[in-house]
Amino acid sequence: MSTTNIPSKPAMAPVSKLNTDAWSADNYNAIASFVYSKEFTTPVLSLLNAQPGECILDLGCGSGELTLELAKIVGESGVVLGIDSSANMIEKARKHGVTACIVGDAQALELPPPSNIREEISRALPASFDYKFDAIFTNAALHWCKRSPGGVAEGAARALRKGGPLRRRNGRIYQLRLRMAIHTVMRGWGYDPVQLDPWYFPSIEDYTQVLENAGFRVSHIALVPRLTPLKTDIVDWQRTFCRNTFFSVLSDSDAEDVMREVQELCTVDCKDASGRWALMYTRLRFVAVLE
Repeated sequence: MSTTNIPSKPAMAPVSKLNTDAWSADNYNAIASFVYSKEFTTPVLSLLNAQPGECILDLGCGSGELTLELAKIVGESGVVLGIDSSANMIEKARKHGVTACIVGDAQALELPPPSNIREEISRALPASFDYKFDAIFTNAALHWCKRSPGGVAEGAARALRKGGPLRRRNGRIYQLRLRMAIHTVMRGWGYDPVQLDPWYFPSIEDYTQVLENAGFRVSHIALVPRLTPLKTDIVDWQRTFCRNTFFSVLSDSDAEDVMREVQELCTVDCKDASGRWALMYTRLRFVAVLE
């Protein structure tokens, strides 16, 4: 990239625009449906082992596809409550048929929710519901909780009944080459990628400590690599996951240039001879039980 293209840097933006809703549920469904696909979620749903009649919190429920699957499992005698930081995602989840879902911050979890929110879902929850859960499930969400990983674990501990499990499938790295390419390109454009990076990818040891500090006993934790084919290319992937987070400081024109540069750096690792794109996700899966 020519240095003549480097823009004047504005004051450093926050880590992301998540507080102002960085998400488009329509784009997410079109580009990233693999996140909730049966192929990729069956192992973690098996790990959850939900039972009829249980009360489950779906933390970071997104557009609600897995929330609906959990609701089928627990049946009419159970409860599944979805929570997501994105109002756009919650709106889409309701359109998909999720009646019990609310906007909320997993890093500063408040349950029960404020009364005006509770009224919206009161018809979907039993009148006697005490906002205590038998299990908490979260899929591909907690790596967005960079601001306060400990806050997530502490909030989960408050929401669980004693002895209840927190079960998670979360990305540790989307793809080593991709993240490195983003950092390289953004640094070349004169930005500090460490401040802009919205993701939290802990090691097994680091996250075990986070959970134990919140009162959990970790019964299972592992890193699981998974090759993930993409529907389109790396640019479209970045438009969905990076445009309003990692690249929130950029104009639309500059963001497109940056995304194309990142894709070019990733081509050798992420594109096969037939022109198909894929990323190597490494998932951090765990079960932790509240002592």
